Amino acid sequence: MSSMFNQEQLGILEGLLFAVGDEGISLEQVMYALEVDAPTAKGLFLDLNERYGLASGGLQVIEVAGVFKMTTKKDHAPYLKRLIQNPNQKGLSNAALEVLAVVAYRQPITRHEIEKIRGASSDNVLRKLLTFSLLEEAGRLDGPGRPILFKTTDDFLDYFGIKTLEELPELPDIGEDFDLGGEVSLFNLAEGE
Repeated sequence: MSSMFNQEQLGILEGLLFAVGDEGISLEQVMYALEVDAPTAKGLFLDLNERYGLASGGLQVIEVAGVFKMTTKKDHAPYLKRLIQNPNQKGLSNAALEVLAVVAYRQPITRHEIEKIRGASSDNVLRKLLTFSLLEEAGRLDGPGRPILFKTTDDFLDYFGIKTLEELPELPDIGEDFDLGGEVSLFNLAEGE
């Protein structure tokens, strides 16, 4: 399979794929990050997929539209679906509610814009909301890196019991000394208040 040096590169590549999440990573980005040529970078992707296959693991690397992404194997879809549909599953986390609120009011919006507003990483939360079909991709922004745009779905409307986005509460005017403490939450709708 791979040399010891290649094993270290495989670990780095795996970490890069995990870090970029759904955005994926291009061959050029891997070449730059690992300081390798194109054939070596392609070979690393093949070796990583081979490693996943030998370990009977739950992950694989796929190429979509010129970027490589780490995904779960299709064979495991029934188990992932069961996890998501678990009746004992708790409601959405505060982080998920924050991301939904940002997307609902600012859509379409990129992950970077969401994180700038929240002041926190949102990659894992976005992945969960995409899996729950509360958010979906809405194309790509024309600009450097062509980041993915996100928007809410019909399932979002159904989850919060509204027919259109126009039914969302109006956002209050935000002044310099604005305090969220006494404001009505967007997601009081979900709580039945």
